[in-house]
Amino acid sequence: MTQAVQDRPARVVVVDDQTVVREGIVMLLGLLSGVEVVGAAGDGNEAVRLVAELAPDVVLMDLRMPRCDGVEATRRIRAEYPGTQVVVLTTYADDESLFPALRAGARGYLTKDAGGDEIVRAVHDVLSGDAGLSPSIQRRLLERLSESEPRQAAPAEAPDGLTTRETEVLVLIAEGLSNQEIARKLHVSTATVKTHINNLFAKTGIKDRAQAVRYAYGKGLVRPPGG
Repeated sequence: MTQAVQDRPARVVVVDDQTVVREGIVMLLGLLSGVEVVGAAGDGNEAVRLVAELAPDVVLMDLRMPRCDGVEATRRIRAEYPGTQVVVLTTYADDESLFPALRAGARGYLTKDAGGDEIVRAVHDVLSGDAGLSPSIQRRLLERLSESEPRQAAPAEAPDGLTTRETEVLVLIAEGLSNQEIARKLHVSTATVKTHINNLFAKTGIKDRAQAVRYAYGKGLVRPPGG
């Protein structure tokens, strides 16, 4: 996250076609620190227009809407206004909703049972370059990989020149742990964890936590569920 974003609340646009839901999310976020709702939209076309007008940091995007759905709106926003990130906030966690949204460019994905603090955390995660995925969504990504890719044997040594500690951090990311949880588990500071993450991302070409899950599984560093 840039210093400018750190020094002020994240500017957010809320998109949902159901008025009562949209207003409820706006009201909830208005009670929390770290975010400022600057606009609200009832469909994807209006969302794209508001992004052009307001240049928010993050859009909280519903998926199933009339006229222009959340996937198409996400694709347009990420193509035309790359400075704005998208976090999906939807009722649906099925593959037919999840994977098209991620392919369209969403960096976060939450279901509407998420609490306010979880939404704020996801907003700041995507602004920091991480993926704002709930633990259940991270597990679903790993399960999908286990269904579609053959299991590789664990490598005799860490891939791509990773150190032992960088490999440990990578595995814990793939298991869905946050930076704070990794720090507690390894008995190091959060700053040290971030340094390890920056190093391993640079060595492997990984861009975010979602890619880290795929990379760790592909290299045989983690076992699929039940594997």
